[in-house]
Amino acid sequence: MKRLFQAFAIVALLFSASDAFAGKNSKETVTFQVPMKCHKCQAKIEENIAFEKGVTDLQVNLEEKKVTVTYKKKATDVEKLKAAFQKLGYEVVVEEKKD
Repeated sequence: MKRLFQAFAIVALLFSASDAFAGKNSKETVTFQVPMKCHKCQAKIEENIAFEKGVTDLQVNLEEKKVTVTYKKKATDVEKLKAAFQKLGYEVVVEEKKD
């Protein structure tokens, strides 16, 4: 009986730890419309936004003037990312998700 209780406690602990870990690393993706004009603009964004806290992936499309950012929800949010673009001199618009 004691071993059964210990096994149950271990299983419960593992499930709760995995839930907490999954929530901690939960990611979100957002696409910004950015008024980029040249390759220098693209490089400036790639060199700065990629290193913002929580950013895990960055895709810059100069032709479509879009930047897609994947980030950890616990580390940053859309408003902080917008502020990072503003520090670089860009007024950005969040692109609405299409379902």
